[in-house]
Amino acid sequence: MDQLPQNIRLLGGMLGQIIVQQAGEPVFELEETLRSLSKGWRDGDDSAASKISEITDEMVDDLPLTSDILKAFSTYFQLVNLAEEHERIRILDRRANQAFAEQVAMDESIEAAIETLKGEGFSADQVREALGQMLIMPVFTAHPTESKRRTTRQILKHISSSLDELESSSPVQHASIHEELAEYITLLWQSDESRKRKPTVMDEVRNTGFYFFENTLLDVVPRIYVELEQALKKSYPDHNWSVPVILRFGSWIGGDRDGNPFVTTETTESAIRAQKELVLERYAADVQALYEMLSPAIGRTTFNSGFLEQLRTEIEQLPQHELETIGRFQQEPYRQKLILIYRRLLATIEQNESSWDVETGNTRAYTAVDDLLDDLRLIESSLFENRGGILASGRLTQLIRRVQVFGFHLASLDIRQHSSRHEQALTEVFAKYHICAAYQSLNEDQRIELLSEETENRRPLTAELVFSEPANEIVSLFRLVAQAHQRTGQASVQSWIISMTESASDVLEVLLLMSDANLFGKMDIVPLFETVDDLRAAPGIMARLFENPVYRDHLNRRGGGQQIMIGYSDSNKDGGYLRANWMLFTAQRELAKTCAAHGVRLTLFHGRGGSIGRGGGPANRAILAQPPESIRGRIRITEQGEVVSSRYMHDAIAQRHLQQLFHAVLLSGGKRPEFENLAEWSAIMDELSQSAQKKYRQLVAQPDFIEYFQSATPIDQIDRLNLGSRPARRKQTQSTSDLRAIPWVFAWTQSRTNIPSWYGVGTAIDEWAGEDDEKIRLLQQMYQQWPFFKTMLDNVHLGMGRADMHIARLYSELVDPRFGQRTFDDIRNEFELSKTRLLNVTGHDELLDTEPWLQYSIRVRNPYVDPMNYIQVALLRRFRLSQDPDEREQIQNVILQSVNGIASGLQNVG
Repeated sequence: MDQLPQNIRLLGGMLGQIIVQQAGEPVFELEETLRSLSKGWRDGDDSAASKISEITDEMVDDLPLTSDILKAFSTYFQLVNLAEEHERIRILDRRANQAFAEQVAMDESIEAAIETLKGEGFSADQVREALGQMLIMPVFTAHPTESKRRTTRQILKHISSSLDELESSSPVQHASIHEELAEYITLLWQSDESRKRKPTVMDEVRNTGFYFFENTLLDVVPRIYVELEQALKKSYPDHNWSVPVILRFGSWIGGDRDGNPFVTTETTESAIRAQKELVLERYAADVQALYEMLSPAIGRTTFNSGFLEQLRTEIEQLPQHELETIGRFQQEPYRQKLILIYRRLLATIEQNESSWDVETGNTRAYTAVDDLLDDLRLIESSLFENRGGILASGRLTQLIRRVQVFGFHLASLDIRQHSSRHEQALTEVFAKYHICAAYQSLNEDQRIELLSEETENRRPLTAELVFSEPANEIVSLFRLVAQAHQRTGQASVQSWIISMTESASDVLEVLLLMSDANLFGKMDIVPLFETVDDLRAAPGIMARLFENPVYRDHLNRRGGGQQIMIGYSDSNKDGGYLRANWMLFTAQRELAKTCAAHGVRLTLFHGRGGSIGRGGGPANRAILAQPPESIRGRIRITEQGEVVSSRYMHDAIAQRHLQQLFHAVLLSGGKRPEFENLAEWSAIMDELSQSAQKKYRQLVAQPDFIEYFQSATPIDQIDRLNLGSRPARRKQTQSTSDLRAIPWVFAWTQSRTNIPSWYGVGTAIDEWAGEDDEKIRLLQQMYQQWPFFKTMLDNVHLGMGRADMHIARLYSELVDPRFGQRTFDDIRNEFELSKTRLLNVTGHDELLDTEPWLQYSIRVRNPYVDPMNYIQVALLRRFRLSQDPDEREQIQNVILQSVNGIASGLQNVG
């Protein structure tokens, strides 16, 4: 029997029994009635929709009953999602086993990429050189789109383990495992899905950031390097390979203060310390495990003389009271060395807990990660040279690779701040010390001249913190970074990201502040270009910086490399899906040309979200669809929200995702296809994207559009969902620019409208091609031959396939009818036009024919998601009519349940 349906039936059946036990038979029967009616409506029974409306309109008067129904649907989806993850793992295992049996490389694997490079004529030396320049850095962010609590994740992990056990156990053991499953499903039922308080920044650091490192990545990453080494040896067997550190990780959690007043200098320091503590404790546990294992003894094997001599020197320096323990193992030198390493790690952990402003005098603590690596390599080389290679190549080699990748920092913490905050701080500093009375009134040329001169002076600019609180915070943050470099290494903080970079002076302001903290040339300054206009201006801004002697000196000290971040979310919200995608593509091409012309090595940082409207979609395809010259083996990419869970919750899935990243980035350094029609295609994309932007701006610029958005989505409730520490709005919403991109997308997803993923595509194609068959054939050719165009339209399939205009209409009925119907008609008409034109160009019969598995999944899920949308609409209507504060609070809590349930059912948040 197919395992997925079997597991869904098992889990669903158990849930049904638990619903009856916990909430009663009537709740279970009502849930089944709603599901049956929804299925009937989807099968063509038009009367079923009105019956669902009648039931849900009446039901929301009984909030406890409504809560139980929502809990039933949302818990079902949590279990189904888990079962589907299990199926993904089984499919991955099956594909890997099949590839192994057939002695071929698995698709989108590291081995497949190395074989491709060899087939393209790359020599071992060329591959080695390329690997030396490569960088793959996923960066975890604290963007609040992960609706699943840590408590829920832990319960689901237990259920997952029980399913694994069930599939590998004998029938005799099934009864006890079923009991275990029932226990955890009951816990799911009785646990809150929504947080009762907003998480603090440190909650996010520990619960979101740490969870996936502790449970997945610290184990998976060394295996990825083993795969790479094996692939290289297979394709180039005559070459001696020493693989450099290519894959590293970054984090914004505790460092991203743009718009988040809760990220302070203190929380940033706490985040850096906490990351160091976690990774050191893991190393200590690994060393302890090696101590248990490595028992080779003098007389049974030999040891390197250099290893023994250094060990003897270290032991001689020990205080008397520690010699007894070490002395017990004088016949087992590796154990003696591991005891010393373990004690040094404990001393380093202890030192990490002390104030950074006070020297502890702890001489035994490791001062740098290289010292720990030297100790481990002493053991490794002695083992390899004394018939112990098999002992070295397992846990010890994995630990060495772990230390190389994660250092003492775990993940490099990025600092992100809005450009205006740097400008305001320097305006104060300049005025205080009579350098410039009115910096903000200077034009761009004057600013660049002043900033360059002050940076070149290399003198302290801010001796004391005597400014306003915001300015002091900026200055002290640079000083904190300098301390972090001293205490944890430069890898602890490598990038300072400038949100809303609009000029070269925005970057030079940060360079001056870095210089003041003695950080000149010690970390990357990363301009973030977010809006459509900023993306167009980016190449000119960067050219001006590259031609500035002071900035060029900084770049030279950074190895001649420049990191540039491009924002997918705000550019989409600003210009719509098609225009944003095209501006991002062209900006990458122009930035790559600008960097090449100035002899600068480019690393693009892609600020992609989880949803299509925020740059989401399959990562491998997305990377290979970028302009070939813009990647060339180097990429940083954000991993946000629910995407982090879907990619890193399970070892096998995390390993597959990292394989695909490696595959795409390796190929980006190979021979990428060239398109002789690219100039013509680009001109067409210019026209299409401008038409789409015009249509999109006509919609969002309507005087009543913000009111429509606020009424026809649960945006007012998403603010209260306590998903993250960051506020959902920059200020009171007057226009789309005041909204953060994440809740903007989240809200449209909840109402099944998905405007950010498709709106304007139909009008663009219609206005450009009309009924001209030749033009349609040209667009079809672009779809078949151009990876960028194909990936972009395939993602429109994904966005539109998850949308549903019938459900969206329900939400539109919550809007003032004077403009609500008109706005919805515009959205629906554009949806139908986009669907027709999309299918015409892509050559498919239905939406999501590009992704049959997702098409099937949505069809199966709809009967369970639809009732929650009906319930949410009824709850929003009751909430907005109520004048009783206590009643509104009660309704709001149930609305938040519906938000969680729909997010779980759609497997897409924002």
